[in-house]
Amino acid sequence: MNVTIDKNSGYCFGVEFAIQMAEDEMETCEELYCLGDIVHNSMEVKRLYSKGLRIIDREQLKNLHDCKVLIRAHGEPPETYKIALENNIELIDASCPVVLKLQNRVKHAFDSGKNQNAQIVIYGQVGHAEVIGIAGQTGDEAIIVTTEEDLDKIDFKRPVTLFSQTTKSTKGFYHIKALIEERLKQASQDSTAPAFDANDSICRQVSNREPQLAKFATEHDVIVFVSGKKSSNGKALYSVCKQHNPNSYFVENEEELEREWFDGAASVGICGATSTPMWLMQQVADAINKLCPEEV
Repeated sequence: MNVTIDKNSGYCFGVEFAIQMAEDEMETCEELYCLGDIVHNSMEVKRLYSKGLRIIDREQLKNLHDCKVLIRAHGEPPETYKIALENNIELIDASCPVVLKLQNRVKHAFDSGKNQNAQIVIYGQVGHAEVIGIAGQTGDEAIIVTTEEDLDKIDFKRPVTLFSQTTKSTKGFYHIKALIEERLKQASQDSTAPAFDANDSICRQVSNREPQLAKFATEHDVIVFVSGKKSSNGKALYSVCKQHNPNSYFVENEEELEREWFDGAASVGICGATSTPMWLMQQVADAINKLCPEEV
């Protein structure tokens, strides 16, 4: 049985950059705080904890003074920078450049759209770290939509500017875009529809993985998808695998493997989310080889 790790899986640039910054910083300090999980993968969080990385939340941040805090790839709202300044906290800013660019675009659109009474709409997950940072650029006035039902939050008699969380599905974004366009036309009836500006702000390094993963899933008898359970990107990419190969299984680590998954399989593909480290996928591959030694 052949076990192959997908060469396109593993960390995206933003996550890799944040982890490298954290490791570099911890070489010169015993303890470094990180605002939220540096990556949505508990195995990697545990590894970095052993090196001195301590996870805190926003409430804990308010009580810290005279220390260093890492901002992860997801980015942060303006309030975080204000607290850091007031509490003499040195920020190690590992915000992904793609996310920072999106934050700037959203702030510009919000500020310039005030005179037109425009609404900022973000296609994303409520409570997701990146979305909190993006919405913060609007003073939390942005409307977050995830499902079709969420569109009822929008006033379709006013202009709409649409953006997307960088890790959302491209297909999902264009579906929401089409629905908003239709609702604007319906609301305006015979009059001219309010202005609608749709911005595809999805990271292509992430979105391009969907077609690559679909192809990879069809090339193997069994797919083992490795991801943290908190990863929204992991859930989305796993669904792509499952759609193209029903013999796809989601695991957080090698301990969740089941021997019967591999009965009669000639090839197994290992892949993962943008938050899945390559070392963890290799660990899973090694475990499969030990689990099925007579078939290797």
